[in-house]
Amino acid sequence: MTLTDTAPQSAPRLLDGPALWPAQAHTPTVLGRQLVIERGEGSYVFTSDGRRLFDGTAGLWHANVGHSHPELAEAAYEQMKQLETYHIFGRFTNDKALALGERLADISPIDRSKVILNSGGSDAIDVACKLARRHWQREGRSSKKVILSREFAYHGLHAYGTSIAGLEFNREGYGTGSLVPETARVSFNDPEHVAAVVAQIGPENIAAIVTEPVQGTGGVNPPAPGYLETIQKICRENDILLILDEVITGFGRMGTMFAAERYRIEPDLVTFAKGVTSGYAPLGGVLVSPRVWEPFYIDSPDTPIFRHGATYAGHATAAAVALRHLEILERDQLVPRVKELEGVLRTEFDTLSQRASVTDVRVAGLLGGVTLADHLNAEQICDDLIELGYIARPLRGNTVQVSPPFIISDQELSLFVGAIGQAISERENQ
Repeated sequence: MTLTDTAPQSAPRLLDGPALWPAQAHTPTVLGRQLVIERGEGSYVFTSDGRRLFDGTAGLWHANVGHSHPELAEAAYEQMKQLETYHIFGRFTNDKALALGERLADISPIDRSKVILNSGGSDAIDVACKLARRHWQREGRSSKKVILSREFAYHGLHAYGTSIAGLEFNREGYGTGSLVPETARVSFNDPEHVAAVVAQIGPENIAAIVTEPVQGTGGVNPPAPGYLETIQKICRENDILLILDEVITGFGRMGTMFAAERYRIEPDLVTFAKGVTSGYAPLGGVLVSPRVWEPFYIDSPDTPIFRHGATYAGHATAAAVALRHLEILERDQLVPRVKELEGVLRTEFDTLSQRASVTDVRVAGLLGGVTLADHLNAEQICDDLIELGYIARPLRGNTVQVSPPFIISDQELSLFVGAIGQAISERENQ
């Protein structure tokens, strides 16, 4: 890859590089510095220039069983030989989508849930927000349209996810305050503020509150004590649907199958993705409570239709991979293993927190955030970690993200956190 100067020297350079437009990137900053990952093995990935890097973020929070797991490759191969996929529109479905739906309903934190399948987390958020509004329109309560979300929240980057983003930089530049109208933000940790916003807008105008149990991209923010419970109470008392975004926290990352179980929350809708396949196939969806799905299942010619569906919803190969992945989680006892690893991470973070350059550390399950003092830069620390053989990710609030695969050993986790400490020390001494 080369960078080509195609403009006069007096003007800013126009950079040229690979045809692939990098995602979520300030393009001039990353061109010429991109790491090309060409192979993975367990908790490690390998670059085209020969580096072996410990994947301390599990990709984008998803590689829970590690990379290049042969059983998941086999599941995809065997399914493709039989049937790559068939759509699930109308009278049609496929056996693997049906089987996955039953399996997900069995482990769902919502009793008697129905399952809507699609291609990922952003898809799932779009469907959940539309379904929340559709629910109230069907109920004849046409004013209930507003979707509330939290400051610093991240819910993907489709139109609805962009509209309810609590990270303002993901909302800017589109010529309007919200791509989808009727959205508003509440405090990320103050339930009294949530109650005040609900009162100000009026519960008769609010369809749903969407929240991550633990905020991910917003800085790895576990809920303040009592926050989620109070949000649930506000929803119940004001007839507002509660949507739990478990795209990151679902399928074991919290030491429970879903964070709803850990925090004892009973949502109306749960969005999921990432960990359902450990990223081995694009798959996401929504778990739907009886309160919401039952009116669409009444045996009557007047029963309404919820117009959801996409070409790859219920993709047979993705479903086959998910089914095998869930077997691996259970067989290898990886969810209980996360509980053990959480203790190791807390111990290592306690040591790291003693440093003057570390202003805060946060742990929830196998998720961690290290907030640095202002004289350090999380992006620089993550660049330094690459040179030490580790991948971490800078997040909002000058935070370094830690979210390794579930298969990590105690020693590997200790060495990873130790490398963060080393990178901090080297920057302090410059």
